[in-house]
Parts: sequence; C-alpha cells; structure tokens
Amino acid sequence: MRPSSVQVCSIPCRTSFSNKETLHRAIIIMAINKSKVAVGFLVAGILTVVFGGVLLIVGPTVMYDQIIKIVKNTVIDPSNEMTYTMWKDIPVPFFMSVYFFNVLNPKEILKGEKPMIEQRGPYVYRKRCQKDNITFHPNHTVSYREYRQYFFEPSMSVGNESDIVTIPNMLVLGAAVMLQDLPYAVRLMISTTFKTFKEGPFLTKTVEELMWGYDSKLVEFLNKYLPGMLPSTGKFGLFAEFNNSNTGLFTIFTGQDDIKNVHRVDSWNGLTELNYWRTPQCNMINGTAGQMWPPFMTKETTLPFYSPDACRSMELVYQRPGHMKGIPYYRYVAPTTLFANGTDYSPNEGFCPCRQSGLLNVSSCRHNSPVFISHPHFFNADPVLLDFVQGLAPTEEQHGLFIDIHPETGVPLNVSIRLQLNLYMKTVPGITETGKISEVVMPMLWFEERGYIDGPILDTFHTNLVILPAVMEYMQYGFIALGLLSILVSALVLWRQKGSMKSSHEVEKNKLKNSEK
Repeated sequence: MRPSSVQVCSIPCRTSFSNKETLHRAIIIMAINKSKVAVGFLVAGILTVVFGGVLLIVGPTVMYDQIIKIVKNTVIDPSNEMTYTMWKDIPVPFFMSVYFFNVLNPKEILKGEKPMIEQRGPYVYRKRCQKDNITFHPNHTVSYREYRQYFFEPSMSVGNESDIVTIPNMLVLGAAVMLQDLPYAVRLMISTTFKTFKEGPFLTKTVEELMWGYDSKLVEFLNKYLPGMLPSTGKFGLFAEFNNSNTGLFTIFTGQDDIKNVHRVDSWNGLTELNYWRTPQCNMINGTAGQMWPPFMTKETTLPFYSPDACRSMELVYQRPGHMKGIPYYRYVAPTTLFANGTDYSPNEGFCPCRQSGLLNVSSCRHNSPVFISHPHFFNADPVLLDFVQGLAPTEEQHGLFIDIHPETGVPLNVSIRLQLNLYMKTVPGITETGKISEVVMPMLWFEERGYIDGPILDTFHTNLVILPAVMEYMQYGFIALGLLSILVSALVLWRQKGSMKSSHEVEKNKLKNSEK
C-alpha cells in the first residue's frame, strides 16, 4: 500500500508545481511587457522634452519671421493688397473732437478785465481720408494728395452744431494787431470800415457757422479789394479750409529699396525745405507724413513727422511701454521743448518772434494773423499764461498728445493729437473796437484728432503678435512639462517592476527549495 499511496500523491503535486511555474512565467512576461511600455514612454518623454527644447530655441525665430512678414507688408506697394488699401483709404475709425471756449464776459474784457471762459463740447466729427493722384516714381517714392472730409456725429457729441458760442472775432481783433503799425489816420479808417460792416470785437454764432463758415459783408469786401488777405474766398470759418480739402502734394519713400525709409517724406508741394521760419533747422521737413513710421524702434528712437497744419516738423519722444488688447506698444509724447521759446530752448529760436514758452507763432504761415498754437489749456506752457485767463485747468491725461506705436513694425495702434488755437489780442489806438483789452493770448478752441486700429488689421495684428506667441510659448513649455512627466512616470514604473520581479524571483526560489525538500 505504501508505494501506491506515494504514487497517487505525486501526480497532483507535480501538477500544482507546473501551474505555479506557468503563473510565474506569465507574471514575468507581464512584467517584461510593462517594462517595454515604460521604456517606450521613457523614450517618448525624452523625445518630447527634446522637441520642446527645440521649440524653445526656434520659437523666437518663428516669431521674428512673422514680424518680418508684417514689416514687408508695410511697404507701399499695390501688391500688398490689405495694407496698401489701408494706406490709401485709411478705413480705421478717425474722429476730430472740437472744444470751443465760450467767452462769458465780453463787455468786461473790453474794459480791461481778465477774460472768463468756459469749455463747450466736444463737437465730434468723423474724419474720412482718401489719397488720390497716386503716382509711383523710379526712385522708390510715391506722390499723392490726401483729401479729407468731416461729418458731424451727434451721438458722440455733447451738444449740437446749432449751439450758440461767443468767441473773439479774428477779423477784427486779429486785423487790429496786424495793422497796428499803420498811420493813426489809416487805423481810424479801418475802425470805420468795421462799423460799416457791423463787425464787433466778439462773434456770437452757431458752432456750425464758426466751424465751416458764415456769410460776411466784410469778407466779401476784403476779397474784392484786398485779394489774398484772407485764407478763403468764400464763407469765413475757422475750419473752412479744412473740409473737402487736401494737405498738399506729399512725396514719400515706399520702402521697397530700404525699409528704414518707408513713409519718410521726400518733399511736400515740391519743397524739400520750408520758407516760413528763420533758420534752416526750423525749415527742415523731417520724418514721415504722420501716419506710419519705419520699423524696429527702440526706446531711444524718436517719432518725427511733418504737419502741414502746424507748418513745421515735430518730434515726439518715448514715454513708457503699454499694451492695447494684448499688443505691446511704445507711447510717444510731445517733449516740453516742443513749443518752448528761443530763450528756454535755443533750437526753437528760428520759430520766433516768440512769446512765452508753450506757444508756437504760426503767423508766418497764416497770412500774418496773430495766431498761436499750443497744447490744450496751455498744458506744458509757461504758468503765466494761465494767469491771464480764467477757466483753464490743464492735465496730461486730457490735454497731452500721444501716439502709441508697435515698435517692431512702426504701425500706430492708437493716436491722439491735441492742439489749441489762440489769438493774440491787445488794445490798438485808433481801432476803437479793441477798447481797453489787456494784452493776452486768448484761447479760442482746441481740437483732438484721434484714431485707433480696428477691424481686419487689428485681427491680423492680434493673431500674429498675441495669439501665435502665446500658442508657441504654451507649446514649448507644455511639451517640456509633458516629456518630463512621462520620463518620471516611466522611471517610477520601471523601478517598481524591477523590485516586483526581484521579489517574485525570491518567493519562487524559496518555494522551489521547499518543494525539493
């Protein structure tokens, strides 16, 4: 019985041992498979990190290529369909806001008292600009005339064009200063002429009349017997010569031969320099036409441009960086020396005869009328100017001009040009209309021309300069983070599998030894 019992018992023992061996092999195979998967993830993680590192290196190059692409599109060339159309017709919103200084005490001013004024407005006009007579030249320049039209926007205005405003009468008080050196008898005749045509020292007219012109018997008389004395031959208005007019014949560089010259003025009305001022430096036509600038600006770069309305070139300086809808820009503002007199800033000596700093005498290009340009409310001007008039309160936020430029492309994102028109008034003996007026530079109105990029061009800028860089940055660091995570997980799995297999081998080895015993 002994041998048979041993024989019966040996079969299941062998079978049990065989099943354990199969299970062990299966466990080992599974462990090997997991290890292969882990190794695969490890390799993939390393490749992902490498790819993220490559993006980190080539990303700036890709972005630079995008900027270069945009820069090339700023070249004035009909083949650059979108940018050429934008340059030609300026489809972005552009507005002119006009603020009148309503005179509150005209009778008291004639007695020598300080003028009291209140600001009225804004009266907002949508400005439409369109270039015409466009002619390309072999020397990589293009000539054109830019025509402008203004359309009143009641919904954006505080008031209506029918509002009544009182301002100094330029035809009387301006002419009085212009003719002050004539013989006394002649001045008496001039005063009699003013009375004949019922022209007083102050005008009370609607905003529309003051802006775009009103009928005047005196204007008709002067245009008939003294042609050329007045800027217009029709109705007389402060902006009569602006509407439905052009800014002169500009010839600018296209940038096709050298992108650094793009939009730079070559000549204006055939002139390479002006003849209004007393020094060659002041008569220089510098910079662009004021719509775009050459690319790749730095904080040391200045922003020169020629303004036909101001009769001179002006130059803005860097103030600070900023962002507009995520797009980076440099803000450029007027330096305090822009309208400084020759005493405070010697390079401006050529713009004299000067008065206090903060005033630009434009009489030489405005038919010798005693007109001065300044910043609104005499911002950045000699404080004494504020003492002569009651009702002004200058602040940089409301009255400082600025241009926000995308530095890599030279494209303006946001523009606000603010200027004030002033009339120099004084008592002129013989012209009784001047009464006992104290000598004063009298603010008449100030205006702001503003515009900002919008529509398809803004979408293009936002895509190329905001979204694409953000995607590139997320991809760079995303791939690196994903790769590192894959490497970490794979290493952890391999370490655990190695420990598990070692333990499994030890257990099976011990069981085998026990079974042999």
